[in-house]
Amino acid sequence: MTRQIVVAVDGSAPASAAVEWATADARRKGLGLRIVHVCEQGQHGAEQCADILEVAADRARALGGGIEVTTELLAGGVAETLLAESVKADSLVIGSRGLGGFKGLVLGSVGMAVAGHADGPVVVVRGPAAETHERVVVGYDGSPHADAAMEYAIDQARRRDAALHVVYGWTMPAFSPYAVAYDSLIEGVMQEEERAARDRLTPWRERHPDVWITEAHACEHPVAALIEASKRADLVVVGSRGRGGLASAVLGSVSHGVLHHVTCPVAVVRPRPEVTS
Repeated sequence: MTRQIVVAVDGSAPASAAVEWATADARRKGLGLRIVHVCEQGQHGAEQCADILEVAADRARALGGGIEVTTELLAGGVAETLLAESVKADSLVIGSRGLGGFKGLVLGSVGMAVAGHADGPVVVVRGPAAETHERVVVGYDGSPHADAAMEYAIDQARRRDAALHVVYGWTMPAFSPYAVAYDSLIEGVMQEEERAARDRLTPWRERHPDVWITEAHACEHPVAALIEASKRADLVVVGSRGRGGLASAVLGSVSHGVLHHVTCPVAVVRPRPEVTS
């Protein structure tokens, strides 16, 4: 089964930006685009729900260059319905805030549920892109979720003919300033973190020599490192969970920081469950 890119709409401005992002991604990947609207009871009438889908589909077809665009009205709870959609989607694209069923989507419980539990990548779009930087940023700490994020980021960079910038931030363990050789302890930890970060990237560079991979690792909170890097990025990619410097990414403080402050699209990637026969 060929996966489609699924984008959820509700008539809000961020959802319209999500349609534009999803359409461009579908064109790059040569995939179909499925536009869905969850018509919750008491939110919109059937006619208004249909109009929301029609407007989104018209916009996608105008920008899509001939990609297949399909639409469907869905019923049920927003989070549960979109999680079900993610199972058969290449990726799920949503606006950062919306109307009706999407109110508080990213900053509230619904958004966290979708980003943290979707079966595959979730892309959160805040608004139209103001400029293009030809750079994808990924937070990477070597965890399984970060590996999934790296795979997605490499594919995005390749299809965009863009550079991939890998970010790793860590916090310094607590040392007593009165400890013997305090300065050398700090320097040793920093050197070890930087060496480990470089070593983790070596296999990725060897497997993907066609992608220009740059890196930045610094002794600072991962949120600060990713926010700074995002200022010159077209997309920021993080794993739904991590370890070390990216621990609890997306579902914890790191995710909240990134989603609160990063203005470019953010992709949250969760490894898909292994299929057993």
